[in-house]
Amino acid sequence: MSGRDRRSAAACPCSAARESLYTPVHVVELDLDRPNELRSPGGASPVVPNGRVLALVRLHGHPLGLVHATGRPGDTAGLCRALVAAAHRELELPSPELSAPDLPAARTEPNLTPLLSVVVATHNRPASLRRCLDSLLRTGYPQLDVVVVDNAPADDSARTLVLTEYPPSVRYLREPIPGLARAHNRGLAAAHGTLVAFTDDDTVVDRGWPRALVATFAADPAVGCVTGLIVPAELETQAQVALENHGGYTKGFTEQRWSLDAPPDEPLFPFAGGQFGSGANMAFRADLLHRLGGFDPATGTGTLARGGDDLLAFFRTLIAGAALVYQPDAIVWHHHHRTMDALPAQAYGYGVGFGAYLTAAVAHEPAMLPALLRRVPLGLGQAVRRARSRPAPTGPGAGRQTHGRLTGLELRGLAYGPLGYLRSCLRARRDGIPHIAARLPSGAASGAQSGSQSAPASGPVSGPVSGHASGPTNGPMSGPPYGR
Repeated sequence: MSGRDRRSAAACPCSAARESLYTPVHVVELDLDRPNELRSPGGASPVVPNGRVLALVRLHGHPLGLVHATGRPGDTAGLCRALVAAAHRELELPSPELSAPDLPAARTEPNLTPLLSVVVATHNRPASLRRCLDSLLRTGYPQLDVVVVDNAPADDSARTLVLTEYPPSVRYLREPIPGLARAHNRGLAAAHGTLVAFTDDDTVVDRGWPRALVATFAADPAVGCVTGLIVPAELETQAQVALENHGGYTKGFTEQRWSLDAPPDEPLFPFAGGQFGSGANMAFRADLLHRLGGFDPATGTGTLARGGDDLLAFFRTLIAGAALVYQPDAIVWHHHHRTMDALPAQAYGYGVGFGAYLTAAVAHEPAMLPALLRRVPLGLGQAVRRARSRPAPTGPGAGRQTHGRLTGLELRGLAYGPLGYLRSCLRARRDGIPHIAARLPSGAASGAQSGSQSAPASGPVSGPVSGHASGPTNGPMSGPPYGR
């Protein structure tokens, strides 16, 4: 982590939970090109916040870090000045004139605009889905193929929303079997783009997100996967602050590249999948993802494995010989769960998903078993140290979610993860779906509701994709903290 990244994390009010648990923290963005203007997450509109404010600071659109300040009612100019001062002080900017040559240059638009498919999986959250789709269409990217996959819906609200308000810009598919990986595979099979991105219905996509993804792929033909920066869209409740304290999603503000050809000095590489990014902000070359067989539906939210589908895809991308790039210019804003009662399940799910992912990694790549066994002691030690180092949620009503309990739930989940994955595979086998060498559904688009704006899939692809999941999809909490 760079000095800028460390200071960005330290500057976030999430690290001072005791001061902000019951006081909403207003999340905004501030571009130093326009230092007198604050905008809402994603840049949709100007805002006039007061009280505690967390700002994503940008220069020429590039994210530099997170800083905070406290504003007084009606004094937006004073708040802007305080945030700019905090940015220079805490993000190591050289001077108010921003003249240093190592600062980011203005972003150059890619010469080519290839067709980018964006798959948005949703489950019973039409209001969140509307917010996500609006942000995608605001990007103005000229070659955008948006596919909504409605996963095991309880009603037709998502279908009605998409088919009445978003044609022809957005297509609708329905995946009746619960499981985020199955929903992603349904979308992948119907996607038309040479690049396929994935985000969730509880995100807001930044205006520059599609172009940042496309430019990263265009700059390096060896790149098979790009992940991006995920920052909180709001910190209005105790639970949202506690989730950031417990790990959050942000992976820093420095571009990173990983490959087997140039392995990093990291004892868990290539197994520490969480450090690569999270499933709410990832993109792949479509042909590579098809060759890999898509996502393994025996992993992921909505299955007995609870998660790990994104981590497994990152791992298999690297094992296939492609490079993976974390590109902080590709930003999405995530709406965390608002209630404290969601935290125990999330903490347990983090652990289960990571344990399931490691088991699935060996199932798909048996030759990697010796390397994994050599890394297990290091990995477990690092998991415990990182989990114990996180501050605990505090304050009235937080006793049941103490730091020790959340850490214990994660470790219990980690121990259960291999069994969860095996149970999920057995369930798939019971239903006649092999967990190795299965195929993406050749008629994926046929799952769309009658009258939907869907197109036929391009046909089956081979690769290790496994059976269906059980239980509802409540929104992926991908990227367990063991890899952070």
